[in-house]
Amino acid sequence: MEKPAETALYAPVKSWLEGQGYVVKSEVGPADVVGMRGVDEVLIVELKTTFSLTLLQQAVARQAVSEQVYVAVPRWNGKAGWRTFKGNIGLCRRLGIGVLSVRLEEAEVQLHCEPSEFRPRKSKVRRARMLKEFHARDGDPNAGGTRGQVTTAYKQDAMRCVAYLAEHGPCAGAVVARETGVARATLIMRDNYSGWFFRVARGMYAVSDAGALAVQGM
Repeated sequence: MEKPAETALYAPVKSWLEGQGYVVKSEVGPADVVGMRGVDEVLIVELKTTFSLTLLQQAVARQAVSEQVYVAVPRWNGKAGWRTFKGNIGLCRRLGIGVLSVRLEEAEVQLHCEPSEFRPRKSKVRRARMLKEFHARDGDPNAGGTRGQVTTAYKQDAMRCVAYLAEHGPCAGAVVARETGVARATLIMRDNYSGWFFRVARGMYAVSDAGALAVQGM
């Protein structure tokens, strides 16, 4: 499908703004669309055929002129398009930018969020979870920005358990916990982290073939 021109967005956006009582003109100074309502109420809309860093930079720059700045882009296609669009709405909210989408076939404009100061909701639960992991993790075993396997504090504890069993043979969970300092050793071995363990008797665990290979790679 051929990408629409930015100019195709203008007429629907202008009509929508006029319906809100604005007098609208295009290409005024650096702004794509400027609306005036009353004596000094100024609204700005930046038009683009897709969300981009350039669009957001332009919108942020227009905030020096008006508190009411919007971006307008063509309406998304499909579920994947909506997921991306929804993420961009969240980003615009953080920047205090309003978001419009334009369904070109019907010349229909939809408002998704108004320009406003963003005050993020703090999550005490997420903060506590992050700090718990930070303090529990031994050293800094990961490369920042990696999308590969992350070494968590839980994995580090599992590595201590499997290494102990590899050296000493089958042991009771309580013994592994005491000797390694891993309080949750029994839970880790019972849950069979990464397939490294197996139960040989009630409360007794040993290293599996996968665990033996993991120990060799440590």
